[in-house]
Amino acid sequence: MDLIALAIPFFLFALLFELAVDWRRGSGHFRANDAINSLSAGILSVTFGYFTKLLPLLIWGSVLEHLALFDLPLAWFDWSVRGVMLWVVAAVAWDFCYYWFHRLSHEISVLWAAHSVHHQSEDYNLSTALRQTSTGFVFGWVFYLPLFLLGFPLEVMLTVNAVNLIYQFWVHTQHIDRLGVLDRILVTPSNHRVHHARNDVYVDRNYGGMFILWDRMFGTFVEERDEQPVVFGVRKPLRSWNPFWANLQVYEALLFDAVNTVRWRDKFALWFARTGWRPEDVARRFPERSEPASLSSRFDPSVGKAHRYYALLQFVVAAGSTLVIGWLFAEQGIAAILLPCGALWVLLYSIGRIYEGSGLAFERYRLLLINPTLLLATQIGSGPLGLDLVIWVVAYTAASLVGLFLVERESKIVLDNQ
Repeated sequence: MDLIALAIPFFLFALLFELAVDWRRGSGHFRANDAINSLSAGILSVTFGYFTKLLPLLIWGSVLEHLALFDLPLAWFDWSVRGVMLWVVAAVAWDFCYYWFHRLSHEISVLWAAHSVHHQSEDYNLSTALRQTSTGFVFGWVFYLPLFLLGFPLEVMLTVNAVNLIYQFWVHTQHIDRLGVLDRILVTPSNHRVHHARNDVYVDRNYGGMFILWDRMFGTFVEERDEQPVVFGVRKPLRSWNPFWANLQVYEALLFDAVNTVRWRDKFALWFARTGWRPEDVARRFPERSEPASLSSRFDPSVGKAHRYYALLQFVVAAGSTLVIGWLFAEQGIAAILLPCGALWVLLYSIGRIYEGSGLAFERYRLLLINPTLLLATQIGSGPLGLDLVIWVVAYTAASLVGLFLVERESKIVLDNQ
């Protein structure tokens, strides 16, 4: 049973509810471009995950089968004291491992390269919770190996992992204030707002997934302060709505330093060094500037109304396509989603470019070349296409071209008036 898949309708309802509350209160915690960029990163993570999530499962399963120290069978409906206690211990143990994974993801450069995606949003709302990395599979599985060495069943640990992730969704909001005694035990919105801050007083704190007790135990807890309003984001802002660049930004910076440093030891060491450390020769030749923590510095390029509506409608298509791809994967396996995922990823890239005001030429190329190529490739690979699919793609392409014409006309009017 995939609990995260079952939770998706709840995520969507909660996101729309928070958006309505934000609009009614005039809080300004949502910007369409930032929220859609976060959701695009989430979609990229989910669809890319179809090709990568098997790796940790194979490793964990192999460790459990060949190296487990104990046999800890857990039945789904075992309501005995022993059964309930084992489930509780499994959930707490997973959260403990998550704390260290999360903490080291802020303290080690190559782990931060993956995790930084989740922190790049300069807003903070429920869409931020869905802003996830596409490269976390590389090292993330390592931190949970002790649980499988102890013998916890794979299906049980996958379940408590899902519960842990679902719990973390609701804490990404500014509409819930402090919660008294709960703030001392659990990760709450107040505690997690601190974690997403780039203020000096807050940065790299409050790593817990469900329990804030770990932070209190290991000295990484900081309370949210009224006199220090949280400023969200990272020290080196993304300055882009491109979900692919969001996943590559920190890797590119590390690669740049590795190529330009002279010492071979530093070329390797910088990947696993403390986050922010740079070889002395590179830091001297290419100094970095950090931006002050200020809401006024948020990335927010100005684009016309037609741009915004067009990008929003294309994102609706992307979201619907994500659901179709999930169904295809469940019904027909990974081969069936190769081309649809490729087309979806191109669409996500194009949406980001449009929100930046620079992607109209690429969008025209996507509509006139990518869509027909996708149909042709599917025709060759899978035999004759259903008429309904052909009609849908042709209608979508035609409607998009009309919309793109209106966007380009708006851009021409703006240029003529300058």
